[in-house]
Amino acid sequence: MVTIDRKHDPAKNAEWISRLTGESLNIFELVQETNELFKEASEDYKPLSVKNNTSISSFFSNLSAGFRRIIQTKSAFDHAKKFDTVVDKNGNVFPQWLEVLNEEYKNLLKEINREVHIEDFGALGDGKTDCTDAFKMALGKGRVKVHIPEGVFLVKEIRLPSFTYLLGAGKGKTIIKLHDSAPKSRRLMTNKHHRTGNRNVYVKGMTLDWNVERLGSVEKTSTWGNHSSCLLYANVKYGWVKDVEAINPGLHCFDISSPLYNYYGDGYRARGGSEFIWLDNLNGHGFGDDGITTHHSDNIFISNCHMCDPSGKTHKEGFSNSNGIEIDDGSRNVWLLNNSSARCFGGVEIKAHHNSSAASNVVIIGHLSVNDNRSYNFRHIGHHKENDPESKTAINILAANIISYKPVHTDLYANSSPRAMVVSAYKNVAVNHFTVIGDPSYDYGGEPAIALQYRSRNVILKNVKISGFTSAESDIKVFGGSNHADHIKIRNMISRHSAPKAIHIGKGVEKAAIEKVYAEAVNGQAVVELAENKAFLNDIDSNGFKQVLLKHSTENQTTV
Repeated sequence: MVTIDRKHDPAKNAEWISRLTGESLNIFELVQETNELFKEASEDYKPLSVKNNTSISSFFSNLSAGFRRIIQTKSAFDHAKKFDTVVDKNGNVFPQWLEVLNEEYKNLLKEINREVHIEDFGALGDGKTDCTDAFKMALGKGRVKVHIPEGVFLVKEIRLPSFTYLLGAGKGKTIIKLHDSAPKSRRLMTNKHHRTGNRNVYVKGMTLDWNVERLGSVEKTSTWGNHSSCLLYANVKYGWVKDVEAINPGLHCFDISSPLYNYYGDGYRARGGSEFIWLDNLNGHGFGDDGITTHHSDNIFISNCHMCDPSGKTHKEGFSNSNGIEIDDGSRNVWLLNNSSARCFGGVEIKAHHNSSAASNVVIIGHLSVNDNRSYNFRHIGHHKENDPESKTAINILAANIISYKPVHTDLYANSSPRAMVVSAYKNVAVNHFTVIGDPSYDYGGEPAIALQYRSRNVILKNVKISGFTSAESDIKVFGGSNHADHIKIRNMISRHSAPKAIHIGKGVEKAAIEKVYAEAVNGQAVVELAENKAFLNDIDSNGFKQVLLKHSTENQTTV
């Protein structure tokens, strides 16, 4: 039985993952193998031709919208610099660009010319005194390190200038709490200049309490855009948030973003996104939407964080897309290392809305999802069906050493069936060392545990271990139909006492290769079911199944 609560120490995530997988992987070899898998998955990828959607006639037909698009957006195809995953001699894993951020940390310390204590400006941590003005005076124009002792400090908002280091006494000790009179739209903490931007901002060692209780019994806890969050970095270059807890925000615990979210269509990104940001050892719960989220920002590192138990009250009851970690619209070059999530709609969701560019170039190394409805959910909404436009930007996901532990139904999204993983619309996806643990006593309603669907392409799953989904339809289902998935490879899979079918390949899937599969069951139906006989099969073995292969067509020869 695995239970992780709101006080879970995310520094222990790597230990938990190793214990549950039963493996102690060589991290250098894991990263190298996953990179090779990704190269294999994406070797035949051909980007969609990108057309300029802003014609002269369309510009003048709606002059106001045309100007807004020019001012607020930029292309999603600007050939951003690519970075590798680095493993140092001590086994530490980080994005290659972290060296840049480390140099900027030295620059931050060099630029600081004042070191002050917040109580010297009249702040009282008594949970009663309004300390907003004290923080304004202490922060000044920046280039300052502000020490905050233990206590509860009420504020109406804190705005951080450039070259600021805000240092508390630790989670649960230093508590910054939003004042009862603060409006619903208020952010508890953000950078000072969203339009012109800020740089070199560091927040460490505190709890941020958005104080949702001040709103009373409201149906919705947030207003619009990136308002109503505990901490927002909007247009920040070089930022750190470490050893911080965020609780009960109307919207998000932590949002790394642009000043405005952008909905001008697939192929556009917002101007003013943040870049080079490190979030480490964060806890969050009670969020109205997501625990950690990113929008239209580049080069983000999220490590050793734990997000759980959302309220979901940003959304209509029963339709709450509240995720532990959400890499959202227009985000690029995002690394997730040894994080965890519990009892969310999605544990990790990589996605975009239909009228925005998808998140791309995302690397997950180590994640523990416990009782999330959909442990890993990769999708570009509005680009799934046959008559939808094909996504131009939903590309490039690498995931390694990840766990889905007993996904379940949730009242957050009442009609969503539990899944260990769903891949929709994304291309070039490599998943390596995926441990999937179901509950044999739970009713999974004849649905698959892992779904590759809705025009996903170039997907490789390797080293998959799955158990406990006895009431599922199949362990892995590659959906067919008019919007079928394709170019799928499943390799080195072990299924033990799980679904009656280990793998199901639907009708219309042109290219699928299944190799080195072992399935064991008490009364299994078929290790592999093919709606059409078009898959390449090799080295399939089983025990306790009625048949290894169930075919519904005799077209095209299949090798077993």
